[in-house]
Amino acid sequence: MGGSHSREDLEITDSDEEEETEEEYEDVKEDHDRSSPSPSSGAKSKSKTPTSCSSLDEIDAKLKALKLKYPSSQIPNSVKLYLHVGGNTPKAKWIISEKLTTYSFVKSSQINNEEDEDEEEEEDEEGESFWFLKVGTKVRAKVGTEMQLKELGSQRRVDFVCNGVWAMKFSTDVDYKSFVSKYQDCLFENTYGFEANDANKVKIYGKDFMGWAKPGAADDSMWEDAEDDFGRSPSSVTPKRVTQDLMEEFEEAAHGDGIQSLALGALDNSFLVSNSGIQVVKNFSHGIQGKGVYVKFDNEGNSRMRSNLGFSTPKKALLMRAETNMLLMSPINEGKSHSKGLHQLDIETGKIVSEWKFEKDGTDITMRDITNDSKGAQLDPSESTFLGLDDNRLCRWDMRDRNGIVQDLSSASTPVLNWTQGHQFSRGTNFQCFATTGDGSIVVGSLDGKIRLYSTTSMRQAKTAFPGLGSPITHVDVTFDGKWILGTTDTYLILICSLYTDKDGKTKTGFSGRMGNRISAPRLLKLNPLDSMRAGANNKFHGGQFSWVTENGKQERHLVATVGKFSVIWNFQQVKNSGHECYQQQEGLKSCYCYKVVLKEESIVESRFMHDKFAITDSPEAPLVVATPMKVSSFSISSRR
Repeated sequence: MGGSHSREDLEITDSDEEEETEEEYEDVKEDHDRSSPSPSSGAKSKSKTPTSCSSLDEIDAKLKALKLKYPSSQIPNSVKLYLHVGGNTPKAKWIISEKLTTYSFVKSSQINNEEDEDEEEEEDEEGESFWFLKVGTKVRAKVGTEMQLKELGSQRRVDFVCNGVWAMKFSTDVDYKSFVSKYQDCLFENTYGFEANDANKVKIYGKDFMGWAKPGAADDSMWEDAEDDFGRSPSSVTPKRVTQDLMEEFEEAAHGDGIQSLALGALDNSFLVSNSGIQVVKNFSHGIQGKGVYVKFDNEGNSRMRSNLGFSTPKKALLMRAETNMLLMSPINEGKSHSKGLHQLDIETGKIVSEWKFEKDGTDITMRDITNDSKGAQLDPSESTFLGLDDNRLCRWDMRDRNGIVQDLSSASTPVLNWTQGHQFSRGTNFQCFATTGDGSIVVGSLDGKIRLYSTTSMRQAKTAFPGLGSPITHVDVTFDGKWILGTTDTYLILICSLYTDKDGKTKTGFSGRMGNRISAPRLLKLNPLDSMRAGANNKFHGGQFSWVTENGKQERHLVATVGKFSVIWNFQQVKNSGHECYQQQEGLKSCYCYKVVLKEESIVESRFMHDKFAITDSPEAPLVVATPMKVSSFSISSRR
């Protein structure tokens, strides 16, 4: 399958609006009255002439017979409800589901109960209560990021997912803004369990990060400065007004029993890792292509290796020593991320030369993830150290013994990695993933959504800790220069600017010092509701990362993430542009929906850009490599004005 554009939501036209500006008032008003408190029986009539109940009934009956029409704006919380049909086909369109109905936010502990009354309920014995959005009789959705709610302020409209793709249109700007404000308050309370007031927002985000709670008041100057710097670099310019196409150059069938991960090289070769072995492929400017070489894991005759670690599912492959060696890490149990050791593969001979154990102070420990010391460290032929991460551990491992003499890997009985630097936190950090910059600074993502920045000199205390937005960070990446951080959650990506100005007026990153309170609000990268529905409710974003550079002065050009059968690609400069059209009609944090999609026939294992050295003159970017269990494809991005 080739690359394709994401299909933007179809606009609900003005002609549709004109047909529906006035509606039958009575049925909707009766429905609203049933859910509204009745007026006080003691209220005094303002009419100068008393009217009997019988005469009122008579007048009411006559009015009903006339079927008078009234503007929908007279009905509180009134909306027009549309349903999207036709998916991503040429027949796709919006149809009117309810010409005039009302919405309400209700609080309930009944997650799947569709019969809740439109009243706020207190928490009961069954558990915690949450806010739900109800629209007429057809929509009931728990307020959360899974709704993928998209604001379209210029149309006074919101789109969202709830067993289908829906759109709500409001009569006035006031109605629209009132809904968005209430929705965001309900989202905050559902996410954090606190009412959305200033005191609780300070409690959640901290005083220095109030720009995350009130993006309109945040300092966006660093985003704008970064855009200027990007534009001034001739070697890095990506024109803002350009049409970019994805062209599939090559597709390669995988050997073995299915690709588990990619290990892209910056030199001659890259590697496709499966359960039983490694397929070697050649790097070209148009992508990767098979060499016909397959290294099979051979455990025969080595019961220790089979019993201790095995090769059941090697989930992590790390190139090092000028890409002549590879570290392979398999989880202890299927479905788990933790490992108690790793294998070292000599790529030139195709043999496992050692099994390494994780150990601290004589006690076996586990690691959740490993990575190189810095962005370009895998190219260092003398590299002997790498970083490790566990739930409450961050450390550096050394494959040499404590006296500085390199071990004889082929004969060592049970070599143990040396814990040379790091910290074992008492509890509560819940680390999930990490990455390094060009100079070796470290960014760590956590289960609570926090993203911590550690300098090259200390792993004990983070220089900066960005608050979470309520969703666990499952993957994290950082640009070579450390200025930009990309966190992946199940339903969106979060892009953070780490730049700040210190008291002396110098521009620094959050890896080197405390950022203070002049912190830019982050930006979110999301799927529009239609693509989110197509991707599947059970499919989650994973592996979001920047394109790959390892040279000072070069700027990453794109961001890519995977969800289900989609590889989703954003233009980095476009996302940073404060004047981008996506941002002009949104309240709260800015979200970008402008992306391209690569659709495959299978669920995608991993999507990554090749090293910047493989970019060619006619393309603004090195090829994108997309791996499914049985195939690997390469795409080139071409630019056309």
